[in-house]
Order: sequence, then structure tokens, then C-alpha cells
Amino acid sequence: MGVGFGGRKSKGSKAERELIHLFWANGFAAMRAAGSGSAQHPSPDIIAGNGKVFFAIECKASADPVKYIEKDQVNQLDLFANSFGARAFVALRFDNEKWYFMHLTDLKITGKSYAASLALAKEKGLSFEQLIGK
Repeated sequence: MGVGFGGRKSKGSKAERELIHLFWANGFAAMRAAGSGSAQHPSPDIIAGNGKVFFAIECKASADPVKYIEKDQVNQLDLFANSFGARAFVALRFDNEKWYFMHLTDLKITGKSYAASLALAKEKGLSFEQLIGK
């Protein structure tokens, strides 16, 4: 499913909107969190839930085979998820690939950041269907 994305910011926004539509189509309410990444308080890119299970998700789209995520972003996601009662995931969308959902503990630590390669996502990541229990 090759999706052509524009610039970095628009690529991320488009990926977030795609994921929100996927959640809604599968019985979950989902929304983009305003100001994620720039808010005073921890704020994931997307929150989603169906009344039984809740997700706090940081979305990353990449044309490269490895995506780096700032440690602070992952720590803030974890803090928000724990406070909210949600399950924290980093959602990765590599070009021409499906979504992969990574547990924070499965991300690779690399100095100042975390990294997730396409190979790691395929090995450890959950598909959307696995994530929502279908």
C-alpha cells in the first residue's frame, strides 16, 4: 500500500489521520491530541479506546528503514499512558508497509534516542489486527 507523503510534518499528519480512520472503522473512538510534542504536559499523538481498552500512541512515518524517536518523547508517552490508564505504543508506518505497533520496551536504545528498524518492527511489532484483538 504505497502512499506518497509530502514533507515531514504533512507526512506525519497524514499518517495520524490514516490511523484514526482505521480505529473508527473498527469500533474505536480515536482522536489526534492537539499540540502533541509541543504541549506543556505529556501528550501522545493519538488516543483511542472502545470503553474496554485504551491506547496512547506516538505515530511515526518514515521513508527510511530506521526511525529514531527522542527518549523524552517515549518517556512522556509512557507517563501519559500510565496516568490515563492506557496502553502505550509507538505506531510505525514505513513507506509501502502496513502499520506496526511497538511496545516501548521493544524499542532499541541508541544513545540519545530510541530506534526502530523495519526489521525490528516486523519481528516485534503488532499488526493493527493484533493490537485491537481481531
